[in-house]
Amino acid sequence: MSFTGKYELQSQENFEPFMKALGLPEDQIQKGKDIKSISEIVQDGKKFKITVTTGSKVMKNEFTIGEESELEMLNGEKVKAVVQMEGDNKLITQLKGIKSVTELNGDTITHTMTLGDLTFKRVSKRI
Repeated sequence: MSFTGKYELQSQENFEPFMKALGLPEDQIQKGKDIKSISEIVQDGKKFKITVTTGSKVMKNEFTIGEESELEMLNGEKVKAVVQMEGDNKLITQLKGIKSVTELNGDTITHTMTLGDLTFKRVSKRI
């Protein structure tokens, strides 16, 4: 199953508490909470390029499944991590104590990030 495509955010849960836990300033949290971000994913075998545009902020990450890569977190911090693929539709990684799971089902991507007992969930649809 190919992740390639453009996806628009449809809904999210626990955005504000999760961003506060990451240390984002309150003004950035308020600005970002209602913006429908667009994620563009290009998959070439085990190589991925992911661009997330949220208003004027653009976050780009490139990685190869099973290889260490430098990834930008939601708070702008760059960390080294290894992304693994489970089955043909699930990407899993750990970023500084955050478990990140991105699952593709048909035209819907569900991205869940867990930090301690706090879970941030985003659901996006292919456009």
